[in-house]
Amino acid sequence: MYSVIIVDDEPWAIKGIRNAFDWSKHGFEITGQFTSVHKAFEFICEESPDLIVTDIRMPEISGLELMRMTREKGKDADFVVVSGFAEFAYAQEAIRYGALDYFLKPIDIELADSLIKKLAVHFANKRGNQNNLILEALISADKNELSRLTRFFDCFSENDYYRALILYSNRDNISSKKRFDVEHTLEIELGSRKTLYILKSGQITNLKELNFTGSDIKAAGISSISNHYKDFAKLIKESDLAASKVFLNEDEKGLFEYEQKLNIVKPFIDSISVIIQEKQFEALEDTMGRLKNDFSKNNAGMGEVVYLWNQVVSVLLASFYEELKDMELGFLNYSELKERFENFESLCSFLYDVLLYIRQLDRQSVSEGDISSYFTQMVKYIDNHYSTKLYLKDLSAKFFLNQVYCCQLFKKNLGKTFSEYVTELRINKACELLKHTAMSVEEVALKVGISDYYYFNKVFKKQCGITPAKYRKC
Repeated sequence: MYSVIIVDDEPWAIKGIRNAFDWSKHGFEITGQFTSVHKAFEFICEESPDLIVTDIRMPEISGLELMRMTREKGKDADFVVVSGFAEFAYAQEAIRYGALDYFLKPIDIELADSLIKKLAVHFANKRGNQNNLILEALISADKNELSRLTRFFDCFSENDYYRALILYSNRDNISSKKRFDVEHTLEIELGSRKTLYILKSGQITNLKELNFTGSDIKAAGISSISNHYKDFAKLIKESDLAASKVFLNEDEKGLFEYEQKLNIVKPFIDSISVIIQEKQFEALEDTMGRLKNDFSKNNAGMGEVVYLWNQVVSVLLASFYEELKDMELGFLNYSELKERFENFESLCSFLYDVLLYIRQLDRQSVSEGDISSYFTQMVKYIDNHYSTKLYLKDLSAKFFLNQVYCCQLFKKNLGKTFSEYVTELRINKACELLKHTAMSVEEVALKVGISDYYYFNKVFKKQCGITPAKYRKC
């Protein structure tokens, strides 16, 4: 939520401003109402609200003077100025001081809805850009940039210890600021349902007391502890891997601590290697069944899933490269696995189908003509539903095709893998929206079917060479 304060020496005017807009619907929360500019300024200095709605003419201190004082204090608050005076000079002066907008009171209800929508877009873009800059500075361990972007890192001390926490929610825009001491917590939104927190010192020991199993919280992952800013990238990755535990069991909620358990995976990699290299396919059913059970029993996490996938892919390509080279069997990180597969069971199903395909290379269940027709229908469906969740397992079942064979068809007919095709389609659509709409970057990501804002930035930059924000300015 974006915090808003209203400043006007007339109480009836404050009430009118408060009631004219549907604040909460557009992500705003009124956190202060002041008839005294002095008290309002004290609040601004202590609480740093996002938006200040102020009258221009007030006793002692004008709204324009309040803007100047706020700027001199280094506060990054935005202003909307209201006034009972229609002289154009006031509007000019307010805009020159940096006001987002200017309107007359009493407020025209017909204009209120369009104004608050405009404000919501502005703040979404502003927060998205700021979050992205901070995240890049954290990952690159740029100490000077971190200090410039946020006061949280005003002074690094060897006595300060840090942990990263990533929280996934079940609905949009869940704020958890009240869960932590703001002074010891840096909050960065990574999407409408994903938030990163950097926790400092005192907050670290209080995590056990927090309840993350409420209806709005899907999962939270907590990293190991470090006292060095150069470890932020590692801590963020650890927390995301821990939170991604729901990939293995969607019904499991709570706070998950990062823990590496690669020893769980190694026996299965050995077993699958024997199946592949010695063609002992009779052991396939038993091995895949034990895989899912053992991962669950031993409380394995996303790190083990990534290790399993990449090791099995390595064995498959080493033994059957020619037969599998057109399939989507590249090495993937945890974000890419979550984007490609709905859950761990879906990933296991794909690996199982690959192994079956190897055993039945010479068999065809349908004619080439049927296959071509089904594949054409599938591509058309993808083109029309790119904004929804798309998994190859579901699509292959819907269009009566083996999902492993589908991988070959994409490469053969379109010259790219299924994931490459979907990603390129989504990014092309995103480029259109960035150029021709006023939607925020986060809204564009959601519109094209990518819910993770951070992942969207990475994919967009990989395909276009620049971030979405820079693309929009070109």
